[in-house]
Amino acid sequence: MIAGVDEAGRGPLAGPVYAAVVVLDPQRPIAGLDDSKKLSPKRREILALAIRERALGFAIASASAAEIDALNILQATFLAMQRAVHGLCITPAEVWVDGNRAPRWDLPTRCVVGGDATVDAISAASILAKTARDGHMADLARQYPEYGFDRHAGYPTPAHLAALQRHGPCPEHRRSFAPVARYLAHESRGDCPAG
Repeated sequence: MIAGVDEAGRGPLAGPVYAAVVVLDPQRPIAGLDDSKKLSPKRREILALAIRERALGFAIASASAAEIDALNILQATFLAMQRAVHGLCITPAEVWVDGNRAPRWDLPTRCVVGGDATVDAISAASILAKTARDGHMADLARQYPEYGFDRHAGYPTPAHLAALQRHGPCPEHRRSFAPVARYLAHESRGDCPAG
């Protein structure tokens, strides 16, 4: 029994990083699983519902922007993955993690580069992590409407960078990420940041 693990949200300037773990049921296959980035938002939501209904087990966890700043993005991603795996209701024989590095836990582990597109359990984890994070960013958009988090999910789009320049960072911005750190450095000197 294999558990697939993947993350969502390593690159954004704001919000938490999410991770999910999924153990699929071979008796209840789910058609159309793929890397979440290759799927439309609507298709991701449909598949996320099917995964939640049919998987033998799954768990979703996150690490906050403050934890990302304290640890660095890689270690915060590992923390989110550890939280997800520790929240799993069943014990898998092996954990397969998307990418070339994995956190430490007391389970046999395999790293699979490109696993989110080739291993169904990792694809499923990718979809759950992405849809959970997107939902959280939509909630943050209601709390901080001036940034448009529901449109770009915190990624450094031109609109997000313009909002950051106009309004400065909110508590959900990752202060250790260069565009936010640059803004804060300019702010502390009393000059205006370049876009």
